[in-house]
Amino acid sequence: MFPRDLSRRGFLATTGASAAIASTSALGAVSSANTNSRLRIAFIGVGGRCQSHVDSAIRLQNDPGSVECVAVCDVFNRYRDETAAKIESKTGKAPAKIADYRDIINDESIDAVVIATPDHWHATQTIDALKAGKHVYCEKPMTHTVDEAIAVYRAWKDSGKVMQVGVQSTSLPVWNKINEDIRAGKLGKIMQYQTEFFRNSDMGQWRYYGLSKDMNPKNVDWDMFLGHEQGLAPKQPFDRARFAQWRCYWDFGSGMYTDLFVHRTTSMLKATGLRWPGRVAGGGGIYLEYDSREAPDVATVITDFHEGVQGLVTATMCSSNVPIQQCIRGHFGSAVLGTGEDFSGYDFVAERPQVTHDSSIKDERVEVGHVPNTSFVHFENFIDAVKADDPSKVNCSPELGAAAMVVVKLGASSYREGKVYHFNPETLEYSDGNDSWAKQWEQMSYDRADAKHVPGWHAGDKGSKLIPPGYQKLEGPWIDGKDPAEA
Repeated sequence: MFPRDLSRRGFLATTGASAAIASTSALGAVSSANTNSRLRIAFIGVGGRCQSHVDSAIRLQNDPGSVECVAVCDVFNRYRDETAAKIESKTGKAPAKIADYRDIINDESIDAVVIATPDHWHATQTIDALKAGKHVYCEKPMTHTVDEAIAVYRAWKDSGKVMQVGVQSTSLPVWNKINEDIRAGKLGKIMQYQTEFFRNSDMGQWRYYGLSKDMNPKNVDWDMFLGHEQGLAPKQPFDRARFAQWRCYWDFGSGMYTDLFVHRTTSMLKATGLRWPGRVAGGGGIYLEYDSREAPDVATVITDFHEGVQGLVTATMCSSNVPIQQCIRGHFGSAVLGTGEDFSGYDFVAERPQVTHDSSIKDERVEVGHVPNTSFVHFENFIDAVKADDPSKVNCSPELGAAAMVVVKLGASSYREGKVYHFNPETLEYSDGNDSWAKQWEQMSYDRADAKHVPGWHAGDKGSKLIPPGYQKLEGPWIDGKDPAEA
């Protein structure tokens, strides 16, 4: 039996059925056939993070008029009312206020949806929307479980629709530039990436999402929030903390693994060109934030890839002033970015010439360009892809979103279950780890095999070969008392 946070638990059986049982659309009073060129957008889950997407859509609705915000949906009536009022005040048009997302799914006049609900709802709502012929912008993480990530990835491939995963930093041009340089061999054989997302507070991570008295069963559709009828979370009593600070609890999120690590991991996968992991292990614990939370305040995920690269993402939520640097290490040099995600370029740090045997390889600053508002640029990129009817134009595809989700969620499950996980990129299935991973690399060493490379590598053996010293010819087993050097 797979642990709950990995497996579908009936997910595939219930997905799609939720849309089929929806009531008559509440949008009838405001919806009509889309007879103009504006993209009609609805927002599902409008608390917190979604407000940035609403702001981006309002900006595009007013100038150049490429979209229209037609509906807002949330289980909390205050979030619905406030967001609808905001849109009306800034555009002059009042969107419909919807309590049940299935009314949006069933409205054929809606072209696209923005999904920013808690993690455990992402897959169900995304697949329902894709099956209904809608384009999807889904906030990160793309899903709540590994199986859901694969299911969404496959549903998107089958749909032909545009889907953007909301990792806004992937709209920075620096990742494409690093990938270009990596594939051309600038860094030599890629060995490892490391990244981070350190934070600190006096109240505990995610407790800054405030609780209020109007958060109560009268104003919040708690059953819909839980999704227990769809098998998404177990039925449980209403709790304001679990509603507003849901990232602290495994039923709805996975703490820093899926809220923060997924940001950094996605960027590193985009920069290196890597996708599906080979082996994943996670560690951590709750070492300070003893406030009834479940997710750890210290965590690390180590990921080994089939291309012969290791990834490291680490952080604590209780110390932030001395983080590790984000970087990608190669045999001839490294791409060093620093901390955060506001990067306009990277520093290339060369290895010493005694290793590279090329004195022309020197430290340099590689400048690409600054992006002042990645949230808007990422949202606009989604709209441009929809207008072009080209799913390949998005900056964070469901393939990238699914791969990052597999990494961080297997890491979280490794921490919780005390296991190492292997992942098969051909079947897209995971299993408990064993000794086969280490043995394959040892065999390659015995065979003196060529190094493996990241996808798209076109630099031959640059930075990928050892230059053994002359005396290494003396190595080898003595058979029947004969010196191998004299053979």
